[in-house]
Amino acid sequence: MKIKVFVDGSEGTTGLRIHERFKGREDIELLTIAPELRKDEAERKKLINSSDVTFLCLPDAAAKEAVAMVENHKVKIIDTSTAHRTNNDWAYGLPELSVEHKAKIQAGSRIAVPGCHATGFISLVYPLIKEGILPEDYPISSFSLTGYSGGGKKMIAEYQEEERQTEYSAPREYGLGQQHKHLKEMKLITGLIREPLFSPIVADYYSGMLVSVPLYTDLLKKKQTPEQLQKLFADYYKEKLFIKVMPYGAEAEKNGFLSSIDCTGWDGLNIYVTGNSDRVVLSAQFDNLGKGASGAAIQCLNLMLGCEEAAGLNL
Repeated sequence: MKIKVFVDGSEGTTGLRIHERFKGREDIELLTIAPELRKDEAERKKLINSSDVTFLCLPDAAAKEAVAMVENHKVKIIDTSTAHRTNNDWAYGLPELSVEHKAKIQAGSRIAVPGCHATGFISLVYPLIKEGILPEDYPISSFSLTGYSGGGKKMIAEYQEEERQTEYSAPREYGLGQQHKHLKEMKLITGLIREPLFSPIVADYYSGMLVSVPLYTDLLKKKQTPEQLQKLFADYYKEKLFIKVMPYGAEAEKNGFLSSIDCTGWDGLNIYVTGNSDRVVLSAQFDNLGKGASGAAIQCLNLMLGCEEAAGLNL
């Protein structure tokens, strides 16, 4: 029997990519909405309650409204917005973090897909706090370089406009007021006492992401060499399908450069550990539309359904 799936917000970047990933899957029946009814509340409500699983690819307020439409208690919701990521009643959709995270997704009916920047940051910081290496009160900072698709349809249109402003040809830092919407989950999920100093940067390419976290080794609970930290991550994420910890020194293969587009079109995430005995930089390299969005959403669906975790995904 096929699983009935509805994507509410199917015309957005994430919704379109979710649709694409169902091509060739014989276990899924997609419920579709007529274009002229995409904002019709009654039609959306009917389709949500007719589904086994509904993906929400909507702004936060609209996602909350959609959840309130659920009357069929058997309907499972996978929300790609920010709306429920810090709600303890929802499973946080990063199963690699722990056995408990994965089990909550598998048994859950409400899943919050992580933010793209948050995915990179949390994959780097969570293991260090859990293993007693990084103090919860560490004055942590992070830079994140992303393609413009992360800004949604409006930003995509701005970057792809034929007569765009010249500023779009160079990387642009944003979130300057330190109020980025991913900060709350970055703090809560990792267990940090305060939100990080976070500097996201958008550049003139479509998709791909590189999130970095610099650390002073003498401020750690246990001083670590880069080699020791690489081993810690390699052990922590051992046999995880979607996270690959690169060998120490692997950046030399790219002449000491890490590119934010190397993982475009791939649904996994690479971790690099670089630096020296005094200062270390941790880097997560992935696709903001893959492990940072629709790929993660499909991975969560697969876990909920008990099928192959990578079904429909590119690993």
